[in-house]
Amino acid sequence: MCKGVELLNSLDDFKQEVIKINNQINKEMYGRGLDWQKIDIIGDKIIIVALNRRISVLKHVDEKDAFTARLMDLALLNEFKIKFKKEFEDKFQLKIRTVLKDYDPVNQLAGMMVITVQPVENFLNNLDNL
Repeated sequence: MCKGVELLNSLDDFKQEVIKINNQINKEMYGRGLDWQKIDIIGDKIIIVALNRRISVLKHVDEKDAFTARLMDLALLNEFKIKFKKEFEDKFQLKIRTVLKDYDPVNQLAGMMVITVQPVENFLNNLDNL
């Protein structure tokens, strides 16, 4: 059995594990965790909205050159998506179809939609049958 599945007794347990992955990758990449995050799951879609304070170096670049700061944001978002997909799939053995992520530097909000290859509820129900 995969390393995260034995901990899952409910949809809430699954959400907590996804939140932990998201926060851990933020700590690794940005040097700090999220201030808060909210997660909703609808079928094969995992939607996460989080308050993610702006990295100070990007804040300073943004004041002088917004275009360059946005390019840096996009590069960081792409790296985040790669890391998230790998951690998620390694932990749950649930394949991801795609990860869509964006960041609003003005409001410091990050939005992410993870689309899995099967509905999350079906995945969790199949675990119960193992």
